[in-house]
Amino acid sequence: MKMLKTVIKNLIGKKSTRLYPVQKREPFANVRGELVNDINSCIFCGMCSKKCPVSCITVDRAAKTWQHNPFECIYCGICVEACPKKCLSQKSEYKSPDYEKAKLIMTPAEKQEKEEEKKA
Repeated sequence: MKMLKTVIKNLIGKKSTRLYPVQKREPFANVRGELVNDINSCIFCGMCSKKCPVSCITVDRAAKTWQHNPFECIYCGICVEACPKKCLSQKSEYKSPDYEKAKLIMTPAEKQEKEEEKKA
């Protein structure tokens, strides 16, 4: 009989959970979400890769490529704080789920345009 009061309260009262895909919760203040790099202002110094505690960022100065593995990243924000040019930032939303494990490889737009001209 002690449980009956709790059962009736749960049936009549306000719901404790949300219907996730339909009702999304607003992110909290200072959420460290998806990592974003403004690659055109990046100087490829490598500070982000040196400071990253899980080594999910790889910077190649010679090839001018910046590589990020989002499946290894713990989104701690240390790389964002270490970036001298402040080209790294984090969105206030979490990264959407992926179906395949893929690394994010970025090169500056100028270099991409030159490579496309050479191919043509």
